[in-house]
Amino acid sequence: MTWTSEGQRFSEPGNDAAVMTAWERFLDGSGRPGDALRSLVEGSWRRCRDHNVDPDKRSAPQPVTDSRLESLRNAHDELVRASAPIMACARDFLAETGTVMALADTRCTILSMEGDTRTLGAAENIHLMPGVPWSERLCGTNAIGTALAVGEPVQIHSAEHYCAGIKRWTCSAMVIRHPIDGEILGVVDVSGLSETYNRQSLALVVTTANRIESRLTMRETELRLRLLEAALPYWTSGTDSVVLFDRRGYPIKANGNAQAVLAAVGADLDLTQPRRIPALALDGDATRLPPWLRPEWLSPVVEHGERIGTLLVLPLPTLGRSRTAPADEDDAPTASTGFANIITDNRGLKAAVKKAGQLARSRVPVLLLGETGVGKEEFAQGIHRASPFGDGPFVPLNCGGLSRELLASELFGYVEGAFTGARRGGLVGKIEAANGGTLFLDEIGEMPMDLQPHLLRVLEQGEIYRLGENVPRKTNFRLIAATHRDLRQEVADGRFRMDLYYRVAVTSVRIPTLRDRPGDIPLLVRHFLAHFAERHERAVPTVDEAVLTRLARYGWPGNVRELRNVVESMLLICDGDRIGPDMLPPELEDTAVDTRDPAAPTQIGQCVSEVEADLIRRTIAATGGNLTRAARQLAIAKSTLYQKLKDYGLYEEVMQQRIQRLGGAR
Repeated sequence: MTWTSEGQRFSEPGNDAAVMTAWERFLDGSGRPGDALRSLVEGSWRRCRDHNVDPDKRSAPQPVTDSRLESLRNAHDELVRASAPIMACARDFLAETGTVMALADTRCTILSMEGDTRTLGAAENIHLMPGVPWSERLCGTNAIGTALAVGEPVQIHSAEHYCAGIKRWTCSAMVIRHPIDGEILGVVDVSGLSETYNRQSLALVVTTANRIESRLTMRETELRLRLLEAALPYWTSGTDSVVLFDRRGYPIKANGNAQAVLAAVGADLDLTQPRRIPALALDGDATRLPPWLRPEWLSPVVEHGERIGTLLVLPLPTLGRSRTAPADEDDAPTASTGFANIITDNRGLKAAVKKAGQLARSRVPVLLLGETGVGKEEFAQGIHRASPFGDGPFVPLNCGGLSRELLASELFGYVEGAFTGARRGGLVGKIEAANGGTLFLDEIGEMPMDLQPHLLRVLEQGEIYRLGENVPRKTNFRLIAATHRDLRQEVADGRFRMDLYYRVAVTSVRIPTLRDRPGDIPLLVRHFLAHFAERHERAVPTVDEAVLTRLARYGWPGNVRELRNVVESMLLICDGDRIGPDMLPPELEDTAVDTRDPAAPTQIGQCVSEVEADLIRRTIAATGGNLTRAARQLAIAKSTLYQKLKDYGLYEEVMQQRIQRLGGAR
C-alpha cells in the first residue's frame, strides 16, 4: 500500500481558520484555496463540486429501512462476521473517549457502529448511523467517502469537511482489502467531535483494518481448503483438464494440460497470472459468461448441500468428451495393501486409511495431521506404496530439530566448495534424492520462514538448485507432509506462508490419537509382542487382563510410539510366560482400574472433561491469554490446545478475551 506523504497524511487542527477561509474562497471562485489546504482535501472538494454537492448540507441522507439494512449486512456477511469481534472490542475501549467506530461497505453505507454512547447520540444528529451512505457524492468530503475514493488512509478534521453541517466533526478512515487480490471490501472509520482530534486515530483505523484483514485471511484459508477437499474426486476420476474456481470467480487450481486446452478453445485466461471471471462468482450473473465459455462445461462444487465453488471441465480434443461428475461413492478406491501395517478395528482410523488409499492413486500433495506418535510416517509409506510413485524411492526428512543451515543442505544439497566444511564432491539433497518417488517432510510446520519460498518454488517449477549452484536440476516427486501443528493458525499468526500451505495441503488426512481408540490397544499389544518376540528371539508371553485394562485407561501422550516402547520394555523384563501389572512402567503403575458399573466411565469422562476444561481456562487466564505459554504450562502442543478449546466450546470465549486484551492495550 502506498501512503501519501507525511504532510498529506494528517490534519492540522491549528489551521482551521485558514482552511475555513480557503473553503469560502473555493466556493465563491475567488482563487486557489491556498497553502493551508492539503492537496488530498482540495482534490476531494473538486470532486464534490463536480458532483454538485450542496456545501450548506446539514446532515447525511435518511437511513434505509431496517429490512434493507439487514439485507445489506447479509450481502456483506463475510466482512461483518470478520469485523464483529473487533467492533465489539471497540464498544469497550472507545467508551468515554468521545469517539465511535463505524464499518461501511463499498458504497459507503454504514453497516454497524460501536463506541462512546453519548457520541453515538450526537452522531445521529448528522445521520452518522447504520443504514446511511456517506459517499463524497452525497455527503461531501468525509473520511469514509474520501478513503474509498482514494483507496488510502484518510484523516479529515473540522473545516476540511466540504459540507457546513459536518464541520464540527473529526474522522479517520482506512479501507479494508481482500487478502488475496487486494479488492476493497469496505472501510473502517473512527469519528468524534472536533475536540477529540488525535493523530493516533489514523493509526488506530489502520491497525483495525489490518486485524480485520487477518481474520479474513484465516477465513479464506479455511474456505479454500474446504473447496480443494470437496473437488478432490474430480482430480482422481480420470479427467485431466479441469480448472477449479473459488466462490469469487478466481481460478485456484488447474489439472493436466488445462492451459493448452484453454488456448485451443480461444480462452483469454492465463493460469500463471490468474484473474477473476465475475460470472463464475457465486453471486455473479451466470448469463454473462465470456464468449469462449459454454455453460455445459461448468459443474458446481457442493459441500453439505452448499455450493462453495465452480469446476470448469474442459473438452478434450483427444477424447471428444469430458467427464462432468465425480465417480460414485461406491466406486471409490478402498485402502491398498500398502497400508497393511496399520493395525486397527477403529472406525475413525479405518476411514482415514480409506481416504489415504483414495488419495494414493493421485499425484497431489497430501498433508497428514495428528499428534506426535500417531503413525504419520506409516501412513506416508502406505500412500507411497499405493501410489504411481510406488516403484521410486521413499525419502523422509524431519524438519524439526535441525538448524536452518543443516535443514537447507539436507533439503537442497550442495556442490563442492559451497561453504566451509562442505563435503568433497558435494551432497545430493533429499528433494533431488526423491526424484521419481516420494518426499516425506515430517513436522513441516517447523520449517523456517526463509526456507519456505525455496520449497514453494521447487513445487511450482519442478526445479531445484543445489546450494552454491546456478544451474537448475529437474525433479519430479510426490510430496507428503505431516505436522502436529494447526497450520491454518500458523498462517494466521504469520509463521507459515499461505501460498505454501495451499501447495502442501491440497488435501489432508487427520489421524486419530490412540486415546481416541482404546479398543485398538489389545490388537496393537499382540502385534508388537509378536514383532519384538521375533526380533529378540523370545517366546510370545500372555498378557494379564489387568495389564490390558491399565493400558486402556492410560492417556498415551506419545500415542502408538509410546505403546510400542512400553510393550518392548515389558517383553524384555518378562522372566516367564506371563506379563503382569508389576512389569508396567512407573507412569502406568498407578493407573486406576475401573470396577464400577458400566455407566461410570461416561460419568468419569464427563467429570474429567469438566476439570480439564476448567484447568485450560485458568491456565490461559494466568498467562494473560498467551496460548503458547499456556500450552507449554499444560505440557501439550499448541495445536492440541486449539483442538481442546474447540472440543470444550471455549474457542470463541478465549478469542474474544484475547481481542479485548489487545484492544485494552492500545
